[in-house]
Amino acid sequence: MDIITIIISAVVGIAIGFFIAKILERNNASQLITRAKKSALSILKEAKSEAETIKKDKILQAKEKFLELKSEHEKVILNRDKKISEAEKRIRDKESQVSSELAKSKKLNAEVEEKQADYNERISLLEKKQSEVEKMHRSQVEQLEVISSLSAEDAKAQLMESLKDEAKTQAMAYVQNSIEEAKMTAQQEAKKIIINTIQRIGTEEAVENCVSVFNLESDDVKGRIIGREGRNIRAIEAATGVEIIVDDTPEAIILSCFDSVRREIARLSLHKLVTDGRIHPARIEEVVQKTTKQIEEEIIEVGKRTVIDLGIHGLHPELIKAVGRMKYRSSYGQNLLHHSREVARLCGVMAAELGLNAKLAKRAGLLHDIGKVPETETEMPHALLGMQWAEKYGEKPEVCNAIGAHHDEIEMTGLLSPIVQVCDAISGARPGARRQVLDSYIQRLKDLEDIAFGFGGVNKAYAIQAGRELRVMVESDKVSDEKAAQLSFEISQKIQTDMTYPGQVKVTVIRETRAINIAK
Repeated sequence: MDIITIIISAVVGIAIGFFIAKILERNNASQLITRAKKSALSILKEAKSEAETIKKDKILQAKEKFLELKSEHEKVILNRDKKISEAEKRIRDKESQVSSELAKSKKLNAEVEEKQADYNERISLLEKKQSEVEKMHRSQVEQLEVISSLSAEDAKAQLMESLKDEAKTQAMAYVQNSIEEAKMTAQQEAKKIIINTIQRIGTEEAVENCVSVFNLESDDVKGRIIGREGRNIRAIEAATGVEIIVDDTPEAIILSCFDSVRREIARLSLHKLVTDGRIHPARIEEVVQKTTKQIEEEIIEVGKRTVIDLGIHGLHPELIKAVGRMKYRSSYGQNLLHHSREVARLCGVMAAELGLNAKLAKRAGLLHDIGKVPETETEMPHALLGMQWAEKYGEKPEVCNAIGAHHDEIEMTGLLSPIVQVCDAISGARPGARRQVLDSYIQRLKDLEDIAFGFGGVNKAYAIQAGRELRVMVESDKVSDEKAAQLSFEISQKIQTDMTYPGQVKVTVIRETRAINIAK
């Protein structure tokens, strides 16, 4: 029973506790709802106030935007109205102008119609008068035919014949006078152009010699150049082909050779040897070889400088080299490079005076004598040889024809050809420009050397002592000592039979054997 009582009391206690909990929970929920309502009301009030504020701001912004758009629209309308009024004003001006022009044109039309009516009246009067004149003319012609017993056609024929004869006579006289005047004018103009050209080109007279003087610091150097028993001087002469004359002239040695290239090589080689101080045959050969290469480079440099000075462009390298070689060539004693430069300038001035291409004329004038500097001897005239070179290296036909025709070997086909011929004559005809004797002397020395080269085994040949001695170097493996003596005799006989020369010519054949070994 106690247990049941306890259980019942427990159940009752639980029920009472649950009821009390429910009552408390209901009180709490009502309080929460009340607070939530209060907060919701406050939020709504704030939202309404903010909405009012925002609404007022938006309304103000909309009003401002509306005012701006309204002002802009008014401006656009004002501008449009202004443009329309200006256009209307221009139209009114045009209309007034057109109306005035129409009035003028009406007035002019009225005047033209009046003048036309006047002209028509005059034309009718003229036609009447012309018909009357024709009637009178026919009657006069009939009277003349009766008086002269000639018809009108016969009279016209006689009059035409007399007029033709008179016209022919006058025409012939006029043509003859024109021809004479043209000849006189042409001669005067040609003389004027040539004189102006010569006056504008002032060049120095360029006369080549066959002797160069090498100056020394003291006479003590002469002994070192000669060497023991003259071996150094013989080595220099053998290597360069230049005769070295050592005489009593103080502090000077004379280099004699008809070939200016050899003479320049010898001069530069001597300068290097004297400066270096080592003078012996092996050193001499080494220096001569180096100097020869230096001269070849200098020839190219001289050619480049020449074409640049004259304003000539696009010249082939081989032609530039030929121009450089002109520095060491002469024609009748006149330096070939100076002569060619002078002819180029003369051609340029003369072509400019005649209204032709001055640059092309300079080119033809510079290259007109390149046939005089061949690397190998040839029997072809230098003008034709130069023309072949120019054609080979892409020069224009006018330039090639001017080169080939400047001595009349071929027919002239362009205006540059007579210009080059005339300028070549002007340059060569100056007093003191050329010496005929020097050219024949140089040709005689070349012929001497060519005779020696005509025999087998000859390596080098040099004409020295103004052509009184011919030194021939032979190859030791091809020519023996006995054959060297025979070769000397044969060369002397060949010179005696084929050449004309003053005095006598000494022929020296030199055969040298070298044995070289290297110690390692």
